[in-house]
Amino acid sequence: MKELLRMVNISKQFGDFYANKNVYLTVYEGEVHTLLGENGAGKSTLMNVLIGLYQPTEGEIYLRGKKVRLDSPKTAVKYGIGMVHQHFMLVEAMTVFENIILGVTHDSSFFINRDKLKKEIQELADRYDLEIELDKPVTEISVGEQQRVEILKALYRGADLLILDEPTAVLTDIEVKGLFQIIRKLIAENKSIIFISHKMREVLEISTEITVLRAGQVVKTLKREETTGQDLANLMIGREFSPNVYKKVKAEGETVLEFSHISYHKESKHAGLNDLTFTVHRGEIVGIAGVDGNGQSQLAQAATGVIKPDEGTLVLEEKQVAVFDPLAFIMEDVSHVPEDRNKMGLIGNMSIEENLVLKSTRDPRFSDGKGALLKTKAIHDYAETMRVKHDIRCTSVEQLTKNLSGGNQQKVILTRELENAPKLLVAVHPTRGLDIGATDYVHQSMIEARDRGCGILMISADFDEILKVSDRIIVLFEGKIMGIYPGENPPIEEISFAMAGK
Repeated sequence: MKELLRMVNISKQFGDFYANKNVYLTVYEGEVHTLLGENGAGKSTLMNVLIGLYQPTEGEIYLRGKKVRLDSPKTAVKYGIGMVHQHFMLVEAMTVFENIILGVTHDSSFFINRDKLKKEIQELADRYDLEIELDKPVTEISVGEQQRVEILKALYRGADLLILDEPTAVLTDIEVKGLFQIIRKLIAENKSIIFISHKMREVLEISTEITVLRAGQVVKTLKREETTGQDLANLMIGREFSPNVYKKVKAEGETVLEFSHISYHKESKHAGLNDLTFTVHRGEIVGIAGVDGNGQSQLAQAATGVIKPDEGTLVLEEKQVAVFDPLAFIMEDVSHVPEDRNKMGLIGNMSIEENLVLKSTRDPRFSDGKGALLKTKAIHDYAETMRVKHDIRCTSVEQLTKNLSGGNQQKVILTRELENAPKLLVAVHPTRGLDIGATDYVHQSMIEARDRGCGILMISADFDEILKVSDRIIVLFEGKIMGIYPGENPPIEEISFAMAGK
């Protein structure tokens, strides 16, 4: 195998903090090289150095044996390096075709020959089985299709080395299989992939080599056949990792949430709810299983007061809800871990301490009781206590939350939502994009809240997660309930069929 990329002694320092320290990484032609590590291990920083967003504090980069200086993303593209970010970089107001050609000049003509370019792009798409519709607006295509557009964008710009950052985080199992077929086609043509993921099963399936990062440094690089999932987990966290096993309970507590014949835009198969009836009791976790895009977002929005159902009644602790308003639900002790922590769970340009008290600004502990005059020292001291208690890893509690790793962002949200002992927690994809350590922390926090008497409605597209922590399982398909199953010894095959609408 020929060497394509060599990163030598790469360090990246922010003030006194090393995000990467003395990192060595070698990637060969025609291989999938996985970067594995906990949130905050330095994977994203290293890739940002490789695509020219950051300049290394120390170290050198070689491509095909020649030393290069990647001083901008444009330079990285020129050298054949492309990246598909976890959060896609598509312009929603444009079509698929317009996104792909944006900023690219393959010839010196003043006018764009749309037919010629479309033919070129379609041939490239067909070559790698990238099924796309060039004339569709980005807003009208699925998440899986958006990812294929991003891959095609990078290939159209001449990428020989493709960086895929958490590429499966928002995909269904079927879409993941499709992505892996595309990856295998790419490496068969001597393209190289740097694959960043937390999902051990996928890492073991698709990788050629695996480099484990911890605290910004390389722990070990090994071939796929030399290792196991347990070995990799131990290397990632620096100790023997034993995932928790949770005892399932049958809740005898009072009903904290009741949906009775709830419908919302029921004619819509993927963004509606159709005659939902179920309950959540205090002291239990009810897991909503199903392929993403079958009404889960609308279910969460109804349960937190964001949308008002068209039909049916919703009862919170024996009181029928008349006003659907998020603040009213917050006042009724309903907490929420939203599906997108960046857009909906945190204000990225505010600090950790500010985000921790977002819902408590009228609390006499933190203000004059009206929210007009905040007690900054009390807020700071509280945040510092929470940082230690929940192991929020940061430079200080004054750090902006947008600069935290995904796992630490989720810790901030969970701390805010669970510290005040809510009656009901609505958690949507609570571990999406998190490493095994952070995932274990989230699950443990939810189990502890359950055992304190909180009723939890957990929505997840991760079937393993549903099976692991749910006391009862409800399957949602095209906005309808397909069945309700016990969490103890669940009929897995029956649930799988129900998730497929059978």
